[in-house]
Amino acid sequence: MRIGGGWSQSVRSLLGWSGVAIGCWGLCLLALQALFGRQIEGLQSVQLGRELALNVRLTELALERYPPHLVSELTGLDLAVRFRPPMEGSASPFLQRQAKVLQHQLCQRLAHCPMVEASGRSRVVWIELISPLEPVWLRVPLRSPMAWPPEPTLLGSSLVAAAVITGALFLLLEVEQPLRRLEKVLSRVGEGEDPEAVPARGAPEVKRLTHRFNAMVQRLAATRQERATMLAGIAHDLRAPITRLQFRLSLPSLSVAERDRCANDLEALERITEQFLLFAGGGDGEEAIELPLDQLLAEVSSSHSSDQLHLDLEPMQILVRPVAISRAVANLIDNAFSHGSPPVLLRLRRRLDGCSIEVWDQGDGMPADQWDRALQPFQRLDESRGRQGHCGLGLAIVAHVAQLHGGTLSRLPADMNGEDCDSVGGRFGLQLLLPFPLKG
Repeated sequence: MRIGGGWSQSVRSLLGWSGVAIGCWGLCLLALQALFGRQIEGLQSVQLGRELALNVRLTELALERYPPHLVSELTGLDLAVRFRPPMEGSASPFLQRQAKVLQHQLCQRLAHCPMVEASGRSRVVWIELISPLEPVWLRVPLRSPMAWPPEPTLLGSSLVAAAVITGALFLLLEVEQPLRRLEKVLSRVGEGEDPEAVPARGAPEVKRLTHRFNAMVQRLAATRQERATMLAGIAHDLRAPITRLQFRLSLPSLSVAERDRCANDLEALERITEQFLLFAGGGDGEEAIELPLDQLLAEVSSSHSSDQLHLDLEPMQILVRPVAISRAVANLIDNAFSHGSPPVLLRLRRRLDGCSIEVWDQGDGMPADQWDRALQPFQRLDESRGRQGHCGLGLAIVAHVAQLHGGTLSRLPADMNGEDCDSVGGRFGLQLLLPFPLKG
Protein backbone atom coordinates (compact mmCIF):
# COMPACT_ATOMS: atom_id res chain seq x y z
CA MET A 1 0.00 0.00 0.00
CA ARG A 2 2.84 2.34 0.81
CA ILE A 3 4.56 1.67 -2.53
CA GLY A 4 1.30 2.12 -4.42
CA GLY A 5 0.60 5.35 -2.55
CA GLY A 6 4.07 6.61 -3.44
CA TRP A 7 3.57 5.78 -7.10
CA SER A 8 0.16 7.45 -7.21
CA GLN A 9 1.55 10.54 -5.52
CA SER A 10 4.42 10.67 -8.03
CA VAL A 11 1.98 10.29 -10.93
CA ARG A 12 -0.23 13.08 -9.58
CA SER A 13 2.79 15.31 -9.12
CA LEU A 14 3.97 14.56 -12.66
CA LEU A 15 0.53 15.28 -14.12
CA GLY A 16 0.26 18.47 -12.10
CA TRP A 17 3.61 19.81 -13.24
CA SER A 18 2.81 18.77 -16.82
CA GLY A 19 -0.34 20.88 -16.62
CA VAL A 20 1.70 23.77 -15.20
CA ALA A 21 4.17 23.45 -18.08
CA ILE A 22 1.38 23.43 -20.69
CA GLY A 23 -0.28 26.42 -19.06
CA CYS A 24 3.01 28.33 -18.96
CA TRP A 25 3.62 27.46 -22.60
CA GLY A 26 0.18 28.79 -23.60
CA LEU A 27 0.64 32.01 -21.63
CA CYS A 28 4.15 32.54 -23.02
CA LEU A 29 2.90 31.93 -26.56
CA LEU A 30 0.09 34.46 -26.16
CA ALA A 31 2.48 36.98 -24.65
CA LEU A 32 5.04 36.55 -27.42
CA GLN A 33 2.36 36.77 -30.09
CA ALA A 34 1.08 39.99 -28.53
CA LEU A 35 4.57 41.47 -28.21
CA PHE A 36 6.33 40.30 -31.36
CA GLY A 37 3.54 39.06 -33.63
CA ARG A 38 3.19 42.45 -35.32
CA GLN A 39 6.91 42.71 -36.03
CA ILE A 40 7.03 39.20 -37.46
CA GLU A 41 3.99 39.82 -39.66
CA GLY A 42 5.58 43.04 -40.90
CA LEU A 43 8.54 41.02 -42.11
CA GLN A 44 6.17 38.46 -43.59
CA SER A 45 4.38 41.25 -45.47
CA VAL A 46 7.65 42.24 -47.10
CA GLN A 47 8.28 38.62 -48.11
CA LEU A 48 4.71 38.27 -49.36
CA GLY A 49 5.09 41.41 -51.47
CA ARG A 50 8.13 39.94 -53.15
CA GLU A 51 6.31 36.72 -53.96
CA LEU A 52 3.15 38.49 -55.16
CA ALA A 53 5.11 40.65 -57.59
CA LEU A 54 5.93 37.63 -59.73
CA ASN A 55 2.37 36.25 -59.52
CA VAL A 56 0.88 39.61 -60.47
CA ARG A 57 3.18 39.93 -63.48
CA LEU A 58 2.46 36.40 -64.73
CA THR A 59 -1.28 36.79 -64.16
CA GLU A 60 -1.39 40.06 -66.10
CA LEU A 61 0.41 38.40 -69.04
CA ALA A 62 -2.08 35.54 -68.96
CA LEU A 63 -5.06 37.94 -68.88
CA GLU A 64 -3.92 39.43 -72.16
CA ARG A 65 -4.86 36.16 -73.94
CA TYR A 66 -7.27 34.30 -71.66
CA PRO A 67 -10.41 35.23 -69.71
CA PRO A 68 -10.18 35.76 -65.93
CA HIS A 69 -12.13 32.65 -64.94
CA LEU A 70 -9.83 30.42 -67.02
CA VAL A 71 -6.72 32.04 -65.56
CA SER A 72 -8.14 31.52 -62.05
CA GLU A 73 -8.76 27.83 -62.74
CA LEU A 74 -5.29 27.31 -64.21
CA THR A 75 -3.31 29.22 -61.55
CA GLY A 76 -5.49 28.69 -58.47
CA LEU A 77 -5.54 32.44 -57.78
CA ASP A 78 -8.68 34.09 -56.40
CA LEU A 79 -9.62 36.55 -59.16
CA ALA A 80 -12.72 38.73 -59.18
CA VAL A 81 -14.08 40.77 -62.10
CA ARG A 82 -15.61 44.02 -60.76
CA PHE A 83 -14.99 47.71 -60.74
CA ARG A 84 -14.45 47.92 -56.96
CA PRO A 85 -13.53 45.11 -54.55
CA PRO A 86 -16.07 44.23 -51.81
CA MET A 87 -15.19 46.08 -48.60
CA GLU A 88 -16.26 44.03 -45.56
CA GLY A 89 -16.02 46.60 -42.81
CA SER A 90 -13.31 49.16 -42.13
CA ALA A 91 -9.75 47.91 -42.03
CA SER A 92 -7.66 48.26 -38.89
CA PRO A 93 -4.65 50.59 -38.89
CA PHE A 94 -2.30 47.60 -38.85
CA LEU A 95 -4.08 46.00 -41.84
CA GLN A 96 -3.83 49.27 -43.70
CA ARG A 97 -0.12 49.39 -42.95
CA GLN A 98 0.24 45.88 -44.31
CA ALA A 99 -1.55 46.91 -47.48
CA LYS A 100 0.82 49.84 -47.90
CA VAL A 101 3.85 47.56 -47.38
CA LEU A 102 2.54 45.20 -50.05
CA GLN A 103 1.85 48.08 -52.42
CA HIS A 104 5.34 49.45 -51.84
CA GLN A 105 6.93 46.10 -52.62
CA LEU A 106 4.83 45.65 -55.76
CA CYS A 107 5.62 49.17 -56.98
CA GLN A 108 9.33 48.47 -56.63
CA ARG A 109 9.19 45.25 -58.63
CA LEU A 110 6.56 46.00 -61.32
CA ALA A 111 6.58 48.44 -64.19
CA HIS A 112 3.44 50.04 -62.80
CA CYS A 113 2.14 50.69 -59.28
CA PRO A 114 -1.07 48.69 -58.72
CA MET A 115 -3.85 49.77 -56.36
CA VAL A 116 -4.10 47.77 -53.10
CA GLU A 117 -7.29 47.88 -51.00
CA ALA A 118 -7.67 46.34 -47.51
CA SER A 119 -10.87 44.66 -46.30
CA GLY A 120 -11.11 44.60 -42.51
CA ARG A 121 -13.57 41.86 -41.52
CA SER A 122 -12.02 38.98 -43.46
CA ARG A 123 -8.43 40.29 -43.27
CA VAL A 124 -7.79 40.28 -47.00
CA VAL A 125 -6.25 42.74 -49.46
CA TRP A 126 -7.37 43.27 -53.08
CA ILE A 127 -4.74 43.99 -55.71
CA GLU A 128 -5.84 45.61 -58.97
CA LEU A 129 -4.52 43.81 -62.09
CA ILE A 130 -4.05 45.23 -65.59
CA SER A 131 -6.56 43.56 -67.91
CA PRO A 132 -7.29 44.62 -71.53
CA LEU A 133 -11.04 44.02 -71.43
CA GLU A 134 -12.38 44.31 -67.86
CA PRO A 135 -11.20 45.28 -64.35
CA VAL A 136 -9.79 42.29 -62.44
CA TRP A 137 -8.85 42.15 -58.75
CA LEU A 138 -6.65 39.59 -57.02
CA ARG A 139 -7.78 38.55 -53.55
CA VAL A 140 -4.91 37.80 -51.08
CA PRO A 141 -5.71 36.64 -47.50
CA LEU A 142 -3.45 37.86 -44.69
CA ARG A 143 -2.44 35.86 -41.65
CA SER A 144 -3.77 36.90 -38.21
CA PRO A 145 -1.27 37.50 -35.39
CA MET A 146 -3.14 34.94 -33.24
CA ALA A 147 -3.57 32.38 -36.00
CA TRP A 148 -2.85 28.69 -35.45
CA PRO A 149 -0.40 27.12 -35.89
CA PRO A 150 1.85 29.90 -34.62
CA GLU A 151 5.04 30.94 -36.25
CA PRO A 152 7.94 28.51 -35.65
CA THR A 153 10.03 31.27 -34.10
CA LEU A 154 7.33 32.19 -31.61
CA LEU A 155 6.57 28.52 -30.95
CA GLY A 156 10.19 27.70 -30.12
CA SER A 157 10.67 30.81 -28.01
CA SER A 158 7.52 30.09 -26.02
CA LEU A 159 8.62 26.50 -25.36
CA VAL A 160 11.98 27.70 -24.04
CA ALA A 161 10.31 30.37 -21.85
CA ALA A 162 7.78 27.85 -20.51
CA ALA A 163 10.57 25.40 -19.64
CA VAL A 164 12.47 28.11 -17.76
CA ILE A 165 9.38 29.32 -15.86
CA THR A 166 8.27 25.79 -14.98
CA GLY A 167 11.76 24.91 -13.79
CA ALA A 168 11.90 28.04 -11.64
CA LEU A 169 8.47 27.26 -10.13
CA PHE A 170 9.55 23.68 -9.47
CA LEU A 171 12.70 24.81 -7.68
CA LEU A 172 10.75 27.38 -5.67
CA LEU A 173 7.83 25.18 -4.62
CA GLU A 174 9.35 21.71 -4.54
CA VAL A 175 12.91 22.45 -3.40
CA GLU A 176 13.40 25.94 -1.96
CA GLN A 177 10.32 26.14 0.28
CA PRO A 178 10.71 22.63 1.80
CA LEU A 179 14.41 23.30 2.40
CA ARG A 180 13.59 26.65 4.03
CA ARG A 181 11.04 24.91 6.29
CA LEU A 182 13.67 22.28 7.09
CA GLU A 183 16.19 25.03 7.88
CA LYS A 184 13.82 26.64 10.41
CA VAL A 185 13.29 23.33 12.18
CA LEU A 186 17.04 22.66 12.10
CA SER A 187 17.69 25.99 13.84
CA ARG A 188 15.27 24.95 16.59
CA VAL A 189 17.16 21.68 16.99
CA GLY A 190 20.38 23.67 17.28
CA GLU A 191 18.80 25.67 20.11
CA GLY A 192 18.10 22.48 22.06
CA GLU A 193 14.40 22.06 21.26
CA ASP A 194 12.65 18.86 20.19
CA PRO A 195 10.41 19.91 17.28
CA GLU A 196 7.75 17.75 15.75
CA ALA A 197 8.42 15.74 12.62
CA VAL A 198 8.64 17.81 9.44
CA PRO A 199 6.09 16.82 6.74
CA ALA A 200 7.86 15.21 3.77
CA ARG A 201 6.97 17.46 0.85
CA GLY A 202 8.63 18.58 -2.35
CA ALA A 203 10.97 16.82 -4.75
CA PRO A 204 11.88 13.15 -4.09
CA GLU A 205 15.39 14.13 -3.02
CA VAL A 206 14.00 16.68 -0.54
CA LYS A 207 11.56 14.08 0.80
CA ARG A 208 14.38 11.61 1.41
CA LEU A 209 16.36 14.34 3.15
CA THR A 210 13.32 15.21 5.30
CA HIS A 211 12.81 11.55 6.30
CA ARG A 212 16.45 11.25 7.34
CA PHE A 213 16.26 14.55 9.23
CA ASN A 214 13.16 13.37 11.13
CA ALA A 215 14.95 10.14 11.99
CA MET A 216 17.96 12.12 13.24
CA VAL A 217 15.74 14.35 15.40
CA GLN A 218 14.06 11.29 16.90
CA ARG A 219 17.43 9.73 17.69
CA LEU A 220 18.66 12.97 19.29
CA ALA A 221 15.52 13.24 21.40
CA ALA A 222 15.83 9.60 22.48
CA THR A 223 19.52 10.08 23.30
CA ARG A 224 18.79 13.22 25.30
CA GLN A 225 16.03 11.45 27.21
CA GLU A 226 18.26 8.45 27.89
CA ARG A 227 21.04 10.74 29.11
CA ALA A 228 18.72 12.62 31.43
CA THR A 229 17.26 9.34 32.75
CA MET A 230 20.73 7.88 33.26
CA LEU A 231 22.07 10.92 35.06
CA ALA A 232 18.97 11.20 37.22
CA GLY A 233 19.22 7.52 38.05
CA ILE A 234 22.90 7.79 38.98
CA ALA A 235 22.23 10.80 41.15
CA HIS A 236 19.29 9.04 42.79
CA ASP A 237 21.38 5.94 43.49
CA LEU A 238 24.11 8.08 45.07
CA ARG A 239 21.65 9.63 47.46
CA ALA A 240 21.30 6.39 49.45
CA PRO A 241 25.00 5.89 50.32
CA ILE A 242 25.30 9.59 51.09
CA THR A 243 22.48 9.29 53.58
CA ARG A 244 24.13 6.22 55.17
CA LEU A 245 27.44 8.06 55.45
CA GLN A 246 25.72 10.95 57.14
CA PHE A 247 24.17 8.55 59.62
CA ARG A 248 27.50 6.86 60.37
CA LEU A 249 29.18 10.22 60.85
CA SER A 250 26.70 10.95 63.59
CA LEU A 251 27.82 7.85 65.56
CA PRO A 252 30.20 8.58 68.46
CA SER A 253 32.36 5.50 67.79
CA LEU A 254 34.30 7.16 64.90
CA SER A 255 37.58 8.89 65.60
CA VAL A 256 38.08 12.51 64.72
CA ALA A 257 40.45 11.70 61.82
CA GLU A 258 38.08 9.11 60.35
CA ARG A 259 35.17 11.47 60.81
CA ASP A 260 37.05 14.20 58.90
CA ARG A 261 37.90 11.83 56.07
CA CYS A 262 34.33 10.62 55.85
CA ALA A 263 33.08 14.20 55.96
CA ASN A 264 35.38 15.13 53.07
CA ASP A 265 34.24 12.12 51.05
CA LEU A 266 30.65 12.92 51.86
CA GLU A 267 31.07 16.51 50.73
CA ALA A 268 32.63 15.33 47.46
CA LEU A 269 29.77 12.88 46.89
CA GLU A 270 27.22 15.58 47.57
CA ARG A 271 28.93 17.94 45.14
CA ILE A 272 29.08 15.29 42.41
CA THR A 273 25.46 14.33 42.98
CA GLU A 274 24.33 17.94 42.86
CA GLN A 275 26.21 18.51 39.61
CA PHE A 276 24.65 15.40 38.08
CA LEU A 277 21.19 16.55 39.10
CA LEU A 278 21.77 20.04 37.71
CA PHE A 279 23.08 18.71 34.42
CA ALA A 280 20.27 16.17 34.11
CA GLY A 281 17.54 18.72 34.85
CA GLY A 282 19.04 21.65 32.97
CA GLY A 283 16.21 23.99 33.97
CA ASP A 284 14.52 23.63 30.57
CA GLY A 285 11.03 23.37 32.03
CA GLU A 286 11.35 26.30 34.45
CA GLU A 287 9.21 29.36 33.77
CA ALA A 288 10.88 32.76 33.51
CA ILE A 289 9.74 35.38 36.01
CA GLU A 290 10.59 39.03 36.58
CA LEU A 291 12.61 39.65 39.74
CA PRO A 292 15.37 41.86 41.24
CA LEU A 293 18.46 40.11 39.96
CA ASP A 294 20.82 41.89 42.35
CA GLN A 295 18.94 40.51 45.36
CA LEU A 296 18.94 37.00 43.86
CA LEU A 297 22.71 37.12 43.37
CA ALA A 298 23.23 38.45 46.88
CA GLU A 299 21.22 35.51 48.23
CA VAL A 300 23.23 33.02 46.15
CA SER A 301 26.54 34.39 47.51
CA SER A 302 25.38 34.66 51.13
CA SER A 303 27.18 31.45 52.15
CA HIS A 304 30.58 33.08 51.55
CA SER A 305 32.18 35.59 53.88
CA SER A 306 32.39 39.21 52.83
CA ASP A 307 36.20 39.25 53.01
CA GLN A 308 36.41 36.32 50.58
CA LEU A 309 33.63 37.35 48.18
CA HIS A 310 33.11 41.01 47.23
CA LEU A 311 29.77 42.09 45.76
CA ASP A 312 29.35 44.89 43.25
CA LEU A 313 25.70 44.56 42.20
CA GLU A 314 23.73 47.19 40.31
CA PRO A 315 19.99 47.08 41.15
CA MET A 316 17.81 45.96 38.25
CA GLN A 317 14.68 44.02 37.36
CA ILE A 318 15.00 41.34 34.70
CA LEU A 319 13.07 38.35 33.32
CA VAL A 320 15.02 35.14 34.10
CA ARG A 321 14.67 31.55 35.27
CA PRO A 322 15.69 32.06 38.90
CA VAL A 323 16.69 28.49 39.82
CA ALA A 324 18.80 28.04 36.69
CA ILE A 325 20.52 31.43 37.13
CA SER A 326 21.21 30.67 40.80
CA ARG A 327 22.83 27.36 39.86
CA ALA A 328 24.90 28.96 37.12
CA VAL A 329 26.21 31.81 39.35
CA ALA A 330 26.87 29.39 42.20
CA ASN A 331 28.94 27.24 39.82
CA LEU A 332 30.91 30.29 38.66
CA ILE A 333 31.66 31.29 42.26
CA ASP A 334 32.61 27.73 43.19
CA ASN A 335 34.82 27.54 40.09
CA ALA A 336 36.57 30.78 41.11
CA PHE A 337 37.32 29.49 44.63
CA SER A 338 38.30 26.01 43.41
CA HIS A 339 40.53 26.94 40.46
CA GLY A 340 41.50 30.52 41.37
CA SER A 341 42.47 32.42 44.48
CA PRO A 342 40.36 34.64 46.73
CA PRO A 343 39.17 37.28 47.11
CA VAL A 344 36.50 36.84 44.44
CA LEU A 345 34.47 39.64 42.91
CA LEU A 346 30.84 39.16 41.81
CA ARG A 347 29.75 42.06 39.61
CA LEU A 348 26.36 42.83 38.01
CA ARG A 349 26.13 45.57 35.40
CA ARG A 350 23.36 46.95 33.24
CA ARG A 351 23.76 46.92 29.44
CA LEU A 352 21.75 48.38 26.61
CA ASP A 353 20.22 45.02 25.68
CA GLY A 354 20.44 43.13 28.96
CA CYS A 355 22.89 42.61 31.78
CA SER A 356 26.36 41.25 32.49
CA ILE A 357 27.24 38.95 35.40
CA GLU A 358 31.02 38.78 36.00
CA VAL A 359 32.98 36.64 38.46
CA TRP A 360 36.65 37.63 38.99
CA ASP A 361 39.38 35.90 40.99
CA GLN A 362 43.13 36.23 41.53
CA GLY A 363 44.07 33.01 39.74
CA ASP A 364 45.98 32.62 36.50
CA GLY A 365 42.86 31.48 34.65
CA MET A 366 43.02 29.05 31.77
CA PRO A 367 44.68 29.17 28.35
CA ALA A 368 42.51 30.40 25.51
CA ASP A 369 43.03 27.18 23.53
CA GLN A 370 41.46 25.14 26.35
CA TRP A 371 38.31 27.25 26.70
CA ASP A 372 36.20 25.16 24.33
CA ARG A 373 37.25 21.98 26.11
CA ALA A 374 36.35 23.47 29.49
CA LEU A 375 32.75 23.99 28.31
CA GLN A 376 32.31 20.32 27.40
CA PRO A 377 30.59 17.99 29.91
CA PHE A 378 32.83 15.73 32.04
CA GLN A 379 36.00 17.58 30.99
CA ARG A 380 38.46 18.47 33.77
CA LEU A 381 41.50 20.59 32.92
CA ASP A 382 43.06 19.56 36.22
CA GLU A 383 42.67 15.77 36.59
CA SER A 384 43.73 15.90 40.23
CA ARG A 385 40.50 17.69 41.13
CA GLY A 386 38.43 14.62 40.32
CA ARG A 387 39.12 13.35 43.83
CA GLN A 388 37.69 16.53 45.34
CA GLY A 389 34.17 16.09 43.96
CA HIS A 390 34.70 17.86 40.65
CA CYS A 391 33.19 15.89 37.76
CA GLY A 392 33.68 18.44 34.97
CA LEU A 393 30.09 19.67 34.76
CA GLY A 394 30.35 23.12 36.35
CA LEU A 395 31.03 25.29 33.29
CA ALA A 396 28.96 22.97 31.07
CA ILE A 397 25.94 23.72 33.26
CA VAL A 398 26.65 27.47 33.14
CA ALA A 399 26.97 27.37 29.33
CA HIS A 400 23.67 25.47 29.08
CA VAL A 401 21.90 28.00 31.31
CA ALA A 402 23.33 30.85 29.22
CA GLN A 403 22.09 29.19 26.03
CA LEU A 404 18.71 28.60 27.67
CA HIS A 405 18.40 32.36 28.30
CA GLY A 406 19.67 33.27 24.84
CA GLY A 407 22.95 34.52 26.30
CA THR A 408 26.62 33.58 26.20
CA LEU A 409 29.41 32.56 28.56
CA SER A 410 32.87 33.96 27.83
CA ARG A 411 36.25 34.38 29.49
CA LEU A 412 37.66 37.84 30.31
CA PRO A 413 41.33 38.82 30.49
CA ALA A 414 42.66 40.91 33.36
CA ASP A 415 42.67 44.16 31.38
CA MET A 416 38.85 43.97 31.14
CA ASN A 417 38.50 44.40 34.93
CA GLY A 418 38.61 48.17 34.94
CA GLU A 419 36.52 48.71 38.08
CA ASP A 420 37.87 48.04 41.58
CA CYS A 421 40.75 46.09 40.11
CA ASP A 422 43.25 47.33 42.68
CA SER A 423 41.06 46.72 45.70
CA VAL A 424 39.82 43.29 44.63
CA GLY A 425 42.81 42.16 42.63
CA GLY A 426 40.89 40.37 39.89
CA ARG A 427 43.15 38.75 37.31
CA PHE A 428 40.82 36.32 35.53
CA GLY A 429 37.08 36.56 35.01
CA LEU A 430 34.12 34.76 33.50
CA GLN A 431 31.21 36.72 32.05
CA LEU A 432 27.60 35.58 31.73
CA LEU A 433 25.66 37.81 29.31
CA LEU A 434 21.87 37.81 29.46
CA PRO A 435 20.50 39.73 26.47
CA PHE A 436 16.91 39.98 27.75
CA PRO A 437 15.19 43.38 27.75
CA LEU A 438 15.46 45.00 31.12
CA LYS A 439 12.26 45.84 33.00
CA GLY A 440 13.65 48.53 35.28
